[in-house]
Amino acid sequence: MRIRSILPVAMLTFCSFGISRAQSSASDLYNTALSFMRSSDYVNAILVLNHAVELAPENAQYRKQLAYAYYLNNNFQQAGVTIKQVLNSDAADVQTYQIAGDIYVAENDPKTAEKNYKRGLKKFPDAGELYNELGIIYYNERKYTDALQTWLTGIKVNPDYASNYYNTAKIYYSSPDKMWTIIYGEIFINLERYTSRTAEMKGMLLAAYKELFTNGALLNARLPVPDDKKQSATPDFKQAFLNALSKGSETIVTRGITPQTLVMLRTRFVLSWDNFYQYLYPFALFDFQQGLLKEGLFEAYNEWLFGPAGNLPQYKYWVEKHPAEMNRLINYLNDHSLKPQPGQFYQKGKITFEPANLPQ
Repeated sequence: MRIRSILPVAMLTFCSFGISRAQSSASDLYNTALSFMRSSDYVNAILVLNHAVELAPENAQYRKQLAYAYYLNNNFQQAGVTIKQVLNSDAADVQTYQIAGDIYVAENDPKTAEKNYKRGLKKFPDAGELYNELGIIYYNERKYTDALQTWLTGIKVNPDYASNYYNTAKIYYSSPDKMWTIIYGEIFINLERYTSRTAEMKGMLLAAYKELFTNGALLNARLPVPDDKKQSATPDFKQAFLNALSKGSETIVTRGITPQTLVMLRTRFVLSWDNFYQYLYPFALFDFQQGLLKEGLFEAYNEWLFGPAGNLPQYKYWVEKHPAEMNRLINYLNDHSLKPQPGQFYQKGKITFEPANLPQ
């Protein structure tokens, strides 16, 4: 009896859905499926997307989303079958290769994922997303130099994509070379301002400054001012950065590296860079800092950048006492956000990396 009572309901559901399908466009079904996915109802999303694909089999977006829904529902085999239909078509885009890579990784097949990302990069050589994913594959295989080189290439070819900065800053933090964590970490924070990764990077950035001033990296940073007549005296980008940061730092660092002392250190850096190096090494991050300084917002920016990691109660107190400055800063960041520029990549030559104390 129980089986008989279920069958009519199932048939009624199927028939009513058939009528609904006839009345609905594939686009409506697709939007319905997206709503199911947003609520993590992947089974219903798969059901609806399959009908959308039936109505519009030529639409690669529907198949791609169906593959992703299968992936999220842990049906990796069907996800792989579905995404291959898109991969083998002219409609394959960057996101297609991302989804395919996620599926291969979930199936514990990093080699195929690697081949997939490389295939995608041949088609989309400026896809920062694919460099990021390929770098993660290398990192998980402990090919740290390959990972770093891949993320740096992603930064070079697509300077607007945040995740390559995030991973590059993190891997450099695991080495004695904290300078690049400082550079790439601050860029990342400005590209992705309000996520858990942002909070993590703010803490890492403050720690990197502390270690930079205690590990001796600045001791040999005092170099001649660049002179067109003496090219041998011209420092590379890293030397120029350390040299500019070291100027006048002795009396400040005796008070420790805090959000407050970093305002002074970084103000001197911006002025020094502007005087000696900005034409030699144009760099959007330092131009951005110069703009904040001119607007009278550099102190507020540094509090926002370092305060939560340095001393959260003290930062909250500062915000309470300076609401107008903080509002001005947030508005400025929204209206004049940092925009990394192509051609401002200054790491030259073969890049190798031997990490220390990397998380397993």
